[in-house]
Amino acid sequence: MTAAEGHVPLSETSPGGGPRLIRPDSIRPLRTRPYRNQPHSPGLRLVRLHLASRRVPTALAVFAACAVVLRIALHWHWIQSTGPLAHELPLVIETGTAVTLALTARDPFGDPERATGRWLPYLRLVAAVALTAAAVGALAAGAAAADLPGGVLEVLRNVAGLAGISLLSAAVLGPLAWIGPLAYLLVAEVALFGNWQSPWIWPARPPHDLGAALCSALVFTIGIAAITVHGSRE
Repeated sequence: MTAAEGHVPLSETSPGGGPRLIRPDSIRPLRTRPYRNQPHSPGLRLVRLHLASRRVPTALAVFAACAVVLRIALHWHWIQSTGPLAHELPLVIETGTAVTLALTARDPFGDPERATGRWLPYLRLVAAVALTAAAVGALAAGAAAADLPGGVLEVLRNVAGLAGISLLSAAVLGPLAWIGPLAYLLVAEVALFGNWQSPWIWPARPPHDLGAALCSALVFTIGIAAITVHGSRE
């Protein structure tokens, strides 16, 4: 066995039969190849690990599936142009993205992650905002060049408000965060058919209603603040 093969003997046998020590300057260092798969920045690696732990790739796939369903519904005219039924199916799809967002907000490692991750609040903030934007973008792409009642403005308002409910539910209910957006969906469906006028039930309001937009933005801001500071409850 030689040094080039990975093992350096401490001694070798001399011609007289006795051990002969090897001089240190005769030992050649092993040649190693650099690990090329390491990220260029530890910060980028931290972001990648955080997103993977929150199942963000799965969430993006669900957003894409929701966009496809919305596109199919618009193409085959499953969504009426007027009346309460015009907003019912889009609201169900929007709630699906919000439930997905609630599931990604959960801290998979619990207290150890909170104790050691000083960048954790910032990562939560970036992930929540980015996923909400991705949900809005996916649904907007699914409704592109189609006659979606309320248009993209209504999608933005509804998804933002539902995302706020999901994030707030994650901070309060933890693994049961999906209850929040689903409960709001039931209330909103009743409001659509009952012609409720409260701006807090923004899906039942016109897309240009300022009060509904402000209520949705306020709920989203509260949800973002709760998940950023406190994280998901275990």
